[in-house]
Amino acid sequence: MRIAVIGGGAAGFMAAITAKQSSPKYEVFLFEKSNKLLSKVKVSGGGRCNVTNACFSISELSKKYPRGGSFLKKSFPYFFTKDTIDWFESRGVKLKAENDNRMFPITDNSQTIIDCLLRECSKEGIDIKLNNSVKKITKTDIGFNLEINDEIIQVERVIIASGGSTKKQGFDWLSDLGLTIVDPVPSLFTFNMPNEKIKDLMGVVAQNTSVSIQGIKKKQSGPLLITHWGMSGPAILKSSAWNARELEANSYNFNININWANLSEQEYNSIISENKNSNRTISNKNPFDLPNRLWVFLLEKVNISINSTWYSLSKKESNRLLNTLLNDTYKVKGKTTFKEEFVTCGGVLLEEVNPKTLESKLYKGLYFCGEVLDVDGITGGFNFQAAWTTGFLAGKNSVQ
Repeated sequence: MRIAVIGGGAAGFMAAITAKQSSPKYEVFLFEKSNKLLSKVKVSGGGRCNVTNACFSISELSKKYPRGGSFLKKSFPYFFTKDTIDWFESRGVKLKAENDNRMFPITDNSQTIIDCLLRECSKEGIDIKLNNSVKKITKTDIGFNLEINDEIIQVERVIIASGGSTKKQGFDWLSDLGLTIVDPVPSLFTFNMPNEKIKDLMGVVAQNTSVSIQGIKKKQSGPLLITHWGMSGPAILKSSAWNARELEANSYNFNININWANLSEQEYNSIISENKNSNRTISNKNPFDLPNRLWVFLLEKVNISINSTWYSLSKKESNRLLNTLLNDTYKVKGKTTFKEEFVTCGGVLLEEVNPKTLESKLYKGLYFCGEVLDVDGITGGFNFQAAWTTGFLAGKNSVQ
């Protein structure tokens, strides 16, 4: 029996290793169209690899996926975050959780994860073939024929882990098989603000913000990073993921509202009341835990002198500050890929895949895993967890 895994990323490696370890008698081939393996693993988490997230509730974890959460909720009972941790630690790779629950190898080096996966493939005798692009898949009586580099290869099982695509044409070879493809659009991107002066504060991080997109009710909270092109950080990235299709439909031209301290109007008024009798200058006494450069920027934006005291703050000035602190507006024109991590929503329609086995409902013996599915998570290790889970299930069930 021969199994072909198409795609040399995280999901593909997990699928290949699991298939071989579940049934050593199978021959397992991993085909990668480029000359590089595990490229996203390499750059993830700034080169440290955000392997998973220390969330141990299936219902809570499922909420971290703008698309595919309900699907994964049925997959997670078979391979979850704890299983990912155990899988790597049983192979000598210990993981650690940071304050925000992101999990990394204790080496803080993505090469540790890459070496582990390559070592497992080598140990199991998995045949890795680089620069092998699958052009076409054809169903046969006994399995599938793969057209690879103008050669036909016969296999009994196929696991597709080819990742996302920036354009629908990138899925044509799957559409030709009769599979339904959901149009891909970018997810997890930062916001460009070419005409906004706040870019002068590049490098400043507001730790506790709330961000909403005008016309969309759902808000996202978390740290916000000001960059030389606009804004990034978890609050922005979550906003881009949850609203990926709406933002693409608007050609990435829209307004965002920012609550810089994630406060209610009542909380704001309470803080103002506590400080109104102070003779300290407003610029030197910042009761909202904002970075000083950002605090001064906001004061100047609403024409409050940085040398004035809290005692002298007028009602009108207080209202202007309230409106800016709790509902600051910026114009977004365009997007930028988040570091080198490109994530898309879209891909193979989930209704055509069994979430408990990852097998196609249209073709017996055909499996899917990773970002080729219409599944994507917010930042924080959730996309990798989806890759490990779906890769494990596709690999395990392909040898049943």
